Formats: sequence, C-alpha cells, structure tokens
Amino acid sequence: MEIKVNFLDKLRLEAKFDDFTVIADQPIRYKGDGSAPGPFDYFLASSALCAAYFVKLYCNTRDIPTENIRLSQNNIVDPENRYAQIFKIQIELPSDISDKDRQGILRSIERCTVKKVVQEGPQFVIEEVDNLDADAQALLTLNPDVDAATYILGKDLPLEQTIANMSGLLAGLGIKIEIASWRNIIPNVWSLHIRDAHSPMCFTNGKGATKESALASALGEYIERLSNNHFYAGSFWGEDIANAEFVHYPNEKWFKPGKKDALPKEILDKHTLAIYNPEKELRGSHLIDTNSGNTERGICSLPFVRQSDGETVYFPSNLIENLFASNGMSAGNTLAEAQVQCLSEIFERAVKREILEGEIALPDVPQDVLAKYPGILAGIQGLEEQGFPVLVKDASLGGQYPVMCVTLMNPRTGGVFASFGAHPSFEVALERSLTELLQGRSFEGLNDLPQPTFVSQAVTEPNNFVEHFIDSSGVVSWRFFSAKADYEFVEWDFSGQGENSNADEAATLFGILADMGKETYMAVYDQLGATACRILVPGYSEVYPVEDLIWDNTNKALLFRNDILNLHQLDDDALEDLLDRLENNELDDYSDIATLIGIEFDENTVWGQLTVLELKLLIHLALEQLEDAQDLTQAFLQYNDNSVERGLFYQALNVVLEVTLDDDLELENYETNFRRMFGNERMDAVIGSVDGSVRFYGLTPTSMKLEGLERHQRLIDSYKKLHVVRSKFAGKAS
Repeated sequence: MEIKVNFLDKLRLEAKFDDFTVIADQPIRYKGDGSAPGPFDYFLASSALCAAYFVKLYCNTRDIPTENIRLSQNNIVDPENRYAQIFKIQIELPSDISDKDRQGILRSIERCTVKKVVQEGPQFVIEEVDNLDADAQALLTLNPDVDAATYILGKDLPLEQTIANMSGLLAGLGIKIEIASWRNIIPNVWSLHIRDAHSPMCFTNGKGATKESALASALGEYIERLSNNHFYAGSFWGEDIANAEFVHYPNEKWFKPGKKDALPKEILDKHTLAIYNPEKELRGSHLIDTNSGNTERGICSLPFVRQSDGETVYFPSNLIENLFASNGMSAGNTLAEAQVQCLSEIFERAVKREILEGEIALPDVPQDVLAKYPGILAGIQGLEEQGFPVLVKDASLGGQYPVMCVTLMNPRTGGVFASFGAHPSFEVALERSLTELLQGRSFEGLNDLPQPTFVSQAVTEPNNFVEHFIDSSGVVSWRFFSAKADYEFVEWDFSGQGENSNADEAATLFGILADMGKETYMAVYDQLGATACRILVPGYSEVYPVEDLIWDNTNKALLFRNDILNLHQLDDDALEDLLDRLENNELDDYSDIATLIGIEFDENTVWGQLTVLELKLLIHLALEQLEDAQDLTQAFLQYNDNSVERGLFYQALNVVLEVTLDDDLELENYETNFRRMFGNERMDAVIGSVDGSVRFYGLTPTSMKLEGLERHQRLIDSYKKLHVVRSKFAGKAS
C-alpha cells in the first residue's frame, strides 16, 4: 500500500492512503502540540486493533457475543535497549465461553497480521528518487529471472517474459501497481490482489498454481480491463473527455437517433436487433453512453467484426456496459491466446448458468482421473484436511463444452460454493476451478457461503446468476448434489497441439459456438502496447437481462447527475423538479447516489454513503416540507446502516421535527436537554436544517467540474493516461 505523507504546521504530519487521512503529532514534551497520536502510538495501536479484529472475526463466525470480552495490550520496554520491547496482549473472557472456544480465540490472536510482520522482521529500504510516481514497477516485489523460461499450458510465452512484458507496459503508461495481498492457504493454490497505487479503485485479482502464474494472471486481467475501459465503466469521465475528439476509442462512431427517438440505422445488425429489440421498445435515448453523457453528440458506438463473414457491426458502448459487464474480455501474449481465454470464460459462465438454473446434477470425476494431476489433488486434500468436503465434477455436459467444476461444502455453516473453470485443456480447466474457489479467500471467508435450497425460483431468478458472476455468492440448488447424475462422465480434450495450439483451440471454440447457431463479434485493442480483445456472443454471453436496456439502464444517471452535483446551486423550482424525478423513476430508496450518477465519492464522507432516500429527505428539508421530511427521517432511522454520527444527526432531527410539528409543543422548552443529549454542534445543524438556514447538511458543494472529489479525480487521471496513448496512436494511424 502506498502511503503519501504531507508536512503540516509545526510537527504535525498527514498520511494519506486509499480514502483515509491520518494526522500525527508529537506530545508537548517533544515540542509538539499533542493534538493527535504520534507515529509510534499508531504503530502500537495497530497491533492491539489487529488482535481484536481476529477475535471479533472468530466470534462472529460462531455467534459468540463480544460485549463482555475485554482486550488490552501493554508494551514493556527493556531498560538496556528501548528498541527491544515485549508486547503483552491480554484478553478477559466471560465464564460461559467453552474451553474449545477459549483456545480458538487465543489461536485467532496468534494470526494477527501486524504481529506476524513484526516477528518476521520487515526490511526497510530508504532511497532518494527524482519522482515518487516514476518507479512504477518497484512495488511488484516478485521479479522472476528473465533468463528462466517456465512454460505453462495455454501461454505462448514463458511466465517470466510474460510478467516482464506486462509490468513494463504498465510502467510505461505511468501506472504504479502495488500488490495489496497474497494468499496461499492450501498447496498449489496462489492468489493475489493488485491495484493502482494512485487509483485503488482500479484493481484485479490473480490466481494460479504458483506465485508466478498468479501474478501473470493478475497482470493479464489488469491489462485486459485497461484495454476494455472496464475500470471506468458506469463512471462519468468529466466534461473534457466528453467533448474530446474521441471518448472511448479513436475508431468509435457517433450516430444520432432518428425521428421519434428511433434507433439509428447504422448500429447493430439484423441478428442483434432481433435479440436486443424484439418488441420494438428500444429507443435511441436508451443508448446514450453514461461515461460522457453527451446527448447532443448522439450514441457512441464501437466497431466489432462479425466472425461469420468479417463485416463490421457497430455496438453502442452503453449496450455493452449494461449487459456484458466484464464477460468476454481478455489479454494475451498473442491474439490467439487472448481469444482462447475470452471464449473459455464465455463458456464457463454460460454453462455454469445452464447448470445452476437447470438444477443439473453433474457426474463426479473418477479418482483414477484425478490421480493424473497430483498438484491439483494435493490442493483438494488440503481443503479436506481443513474440514471442507470437496466435490470434483465434470461440467462439460457430456463432453460438449470445456468446463469443469469444483464444489466446496462447509459443514460448520451449511454453505456451499460451486466454482467453475474452463479451458480447452481438461487439466487447465480443473486447475482454474480450484484456484477460482480460493481466489482472495481465507478459511474464515468460507463461512459466508450461502446455503443450498430446494426452492427452484431462488436459483433461477436473474439476480442469482449476477451474484454468481460477481463473486460466486449466489444460491445453488440441492438437486445439484444428487448422486444420480444427469450426464455421463467424459474425460474430454479440446486442446490443440504444437506451436499453433492456441490458434487451433480458438478455432475449435469458435466452431462450437457456430454449431450452436451463435454469431460472434470481436474487437481487438492493441493501442496500449498489449494484445487484448473483447468477444460478444449475443443471446449467450450477457450477464444482465436484455430488459435492463429499457428498465434499469445505467444511463438513468443522465436524469440526475447534473442536478445532484449542482445541488447547492439549485433554486426551489429546480429542487422540486429533481425530487419529482427521484420519486417517479422507480429507484430503490436504499440504492446509493454514487452508483446512480457514476461518481466515485470518498466512501468515508456523507456523499459516499448517501442514498436516494436520504437525498429526498434533505431536499424536503431544504424546501421546508417538514412532514415529508419527518416520514423519511423515520424510515431512515428504521433501516439505517450509515455511520453512527449520521444516525445521531437524524435521531436529533426526528425529535426536533416531532416538537416543531406538534402545535402543543414548543422547541424552546426542550432545546436545552436536546443539546445536552446530542451536543451543540449537532443541534445547531439540526435546528438550522429545520428553519432553512442550513441546507444539505454534510454534503460539501461540488459541480460537474467535480471539484473536491479527489477519489473520482484519481479515477479520471488513470483513464486520461490511456486516452493520451490512444490519441498518439490515432495520430500515427492517420
């Protein structure tokens, strides 16, 4: 994690990381003002807090209340050497906790990350640099020997060269990648989380049988998401980019809707129109892109090549963002390698959907077949030894598709996790199923898995597949676990041979889709210096329902974004109009404003936690519609998951509104004790909100210029790095 430090007044310092700011000072005896803890105090507190976190985690997973558990830490300083210290952590447990859980809680403290890092003895490297942002590769730490050549199935170059190429490309773009975490909790299963140190909203996870393969996986996914603009999907890219020569890619085209908002003739083709506009309800305004919001410019459309005949078809970027999420994107050392990865993931998700929604029972993989892959078997045995039964299934549906499944059961909670993987190689698909199962997960994380059900509707409703797509947290049918399989086991093999194996495999996978009657469309993105592609299979590879284009389109942001960002400048008529739109567009009251308008607010601010309900409440207050404000305040308090501070503000607001709206009560008779209960600062804000002198309490002013929105600005900075490179590429091409 990158922590940037700013020098403040006197001895005060400011450390910034992610969305947090920490202030440090020195005690008065050391010439400070004592206005904040010192750096060493934070260090000591981190150890105690880390220990308490693991205690809390242990207790939460076993429904043990923590109200009567007390924990403290003391540091004992050696009089001969003040750098040799003992950290004594003591915990007081209630008498009704079992001996087993007492030992479990003590063992959980042993897992404290801070403690382990200190015990391991971290290395400190102190150096001067010309530019803090220039050394973009320094944080990767894993630097394989470029002279070595470790080949793995499916890759056209050795892992060492792949990692060097990809990390060099990111460095050239000015993107400083840091590894936030590594995990290796069972043999031969590695995963890691990488992110942009400047814009941590841009992150990927990688997985593999080794550290190197996991890092290559994470870097490849990062480049694929950069190339396909996926990190920035759903977000407003600012007015500068919205009005630039191009918004997404230099080869985009803009088409204006026809009369009566009709779809332009230049977009899509006969095949896709039958899928996306079957009832002739889709209008041009549904396809304005969220990222620019430039309605005057028209519909931003991206060229894809139809694989059946090589014709170019223009897909609205809005349609792709709304329906496909990240499905069908990949990067590779070669185009064929990227195509195989793309198509494999498309099959993995489509077949997974067919199996889960069809409640299909899959055949087990025989033990003599598993024995051919000792590395994978060792990982499975590692899970079994931790008390997690594992089922290894052939998900090829009788040898039709290159898909495998590894399913984990958690007897402690009754939850299950069905993990799928795909690749033309049986071995690679099986390995991916296993590594996907534990990507970024600890053993504790397996306690949150959903329980299976016999209720078919729960597994067939569309949002369940979305949950499976996002993090595999969807529900699985008990019928999936039947010992009576719906298909026979097939030890399938779709892999190619020799130097052109990836090209052969890509042709095979394209062929399967063609035999199914599916059209495929592909775009290649190589402007950033890597080969990436996106493949769309309409009617097969969508993640979200087609109806979302009409009923839940992300570009509903355009109805609200400008007014919400300019909230403090709106007059009463404009506020009434905004309120009317919030009321009459079928919005979920508890959905967040950040997602609605595509702005990355700091999650620790009122803006970052603002919901539709709270925004409507604040508008009612600004309009002095106090009865409506009271109704929404009570709804907020009933279902509030906001901060404690914000909750107390609305508790105070609720009682002030109760008094104000009651003709028999006078606020002056209660104000003194309200102030004793809620504090003067909070009560000033509440009374000001009721009498109209305070508007939109807690929401700092901003506008479409996005001033004050540092987190979102960092996201735009990240995108502009790509935009600059693509602009140069476009110039060379012309």
